[in-house]
Amino acid sequence: MAATDIPREYNAAVDLVERNLKAGRSGKVAYIDDAGRYTYAELAERVNRSANALVSLGLRREERIALALVDSIDFPAAFLGAIRAGIVPVALNTLLTTPDYEYMLKDSRAKALVVSEPLLKAFLPLFERLRDKLPDLEHVIVSGKDAQGHLRFSDLLAKGSKEFKAAPTLADDLCFWLYSSGSTGAPKGTVHLHSHLILTAELYAKPVLGIRESDVVFSAAKLFFAYGLGNALTFPLAVGATTILMAERPTPDAVFKRLVDGPKELRPTIFYGVPTLFAGMLVSPNFPAKEQLALRVGTSAGEALPPEILKRFAERTGVELLDGIGSTEMLHIFISNRPGDVKPGTTGKAVPGYQLRLVDENGAEVKEGELGELQISGPTSAIMYWNQREKTKNTFQGPWTRSGDKYTLVEGGYYAYGGRSDDMLKVGGIYVSPAEVEAALVSHAAVLECAVVGHEDADKLVKPKAFVVLKPGARASEDELKAHVKSTLASYKYPRWVEFVAELPKTATGKIQRFKLRA
Repeated sequence: MAATDIPREYNAAVDLVERNLKAGRSGKVAYIDDAGRYTYAELAERVNRSANALVSLGLRREERIALALVDSIDFPAAFLGAIRAGIVPVALNTLLTTPDYEYMLKDSRAKALVVSEPLLKAFLPLFERLRDKLPDLEHVIVSGKDAQGHLRFSDLLAKGSKEFKAAPTLADDLCFWLYSSGSTGAPKGTVHLHSHLILTAELYAKPVLGIRESDVVFSAAKLFFAYGLGNALTFPLAVGATTILMAERPTPDAVFKRLVDGPKELRPTIFYGVPTLFAGMLVSPNFPAKEQLALRVGTSAGEALPPEILKRFAERTGVELLDGIGSTEMLHIFISNRPGDVKPGTTGKAVPGYQLRLVDENGAEVKEGELGELQISGPTSAIMYWNQREKTKNTFQGPWTRSGDKYTLVEGGYYAYGGRSDDMLKVGGIYVSPAEVEAALVSHAAVLECAVVGHEDADKLVKPKAFVVLKPGARASEDELKAHVKSTLASYKYPRWVEFVAELPKTATGKIQRFKLRA
């Protein structure tokens, strides 16, 4: 499907929900969360009731509603209900601090907030201090039993009608926002259109991932994250699959429980994670036996997947992880390995429908084998960062979107990750990729995970410094790890310093915050 195949008059929520009713899936389970199971007919009813409830509160087309929701049936109900009504949902990271929420509510000018009950404690101080400073916020709606004096989402749904005539939106209308993860600084409101959701399913999920109606999917990446939104909402709804949602944080044990509990026909066949999670799962003594799993596909995104983790996961499960890269700006994956065509150490090949180019510091395209900044042209690119004109112009340049990632095109059309543009190190006048050094360190038997950043020596020259987390009970010395990297890579790439830490600073989506390590 191309963008030109989507009709001008188009509503993303109508398409994603009603295509399943028309296909005869009304009685099929659409979602399973911690509280129960919900059919496609029940999902459609909740979406309509949500749309009616929001309109009854006075929200109008193109006004924003903030969602700070854990993964449960209330997320798709609120998200799709808003879109059906032409209201713009803004998904917020559920693991942030009160100042973060203050910034996002002010920036988005949201007229309403739907918040999960466990998250209320992060918002109550904000309401008490800043109620008069948030003039746009008129309604606080709580998903849960104890609303502490605010509206309850369940009560609003009960009052709303089962029927709702969708807003007459266009494919190019504003549909939803996602805030960037903040791995390199303050988050940015990234604005997407109605056409973008289904296009990610048509370009990646169906032809590359191979998702189908019979699948049961489970995403450790949460719905507020662009990766998780596609995994657990857009993709399964596009084909009529069943989705498992988990409210709690994705620890290895919590993930194992969802992978093996329940009848065989409702165990996940597709599992989406990030490299940090896979690393934690593989060192856990509770990793399930292969015969307990129903998996046929696994994907990894967020950061480059070390070949060692790919190898060990395949040995334990019989399933190859499909490493890929997407972004909040492009909405989902645009480079990916494919089933039966996985090249370890690379992110795979371009997803059909997306054009890629690698450019040098002057904007000239580099040759195969040379490192360059990755730029993407495709129909799912966000249209802007809200209220950030200069950053918008710097990132969205005509048909091309700057990723900020360094890549090398290698033989066979595969793309090898070289780190973030602002993470790249120049050692002795030669570029050194932190990701390459990290992969070498992680291949050591004692290393669980690590991050490499630039650090000035006594001469103010930048050299690599490694922050290393060891596996539980494992031991390794600084000299041992330096020697290990030297035995794997060119000698100038080894870390001049190795600092052992208990954990690495990360965003809620699992990305390492290297700017904190550099500081």
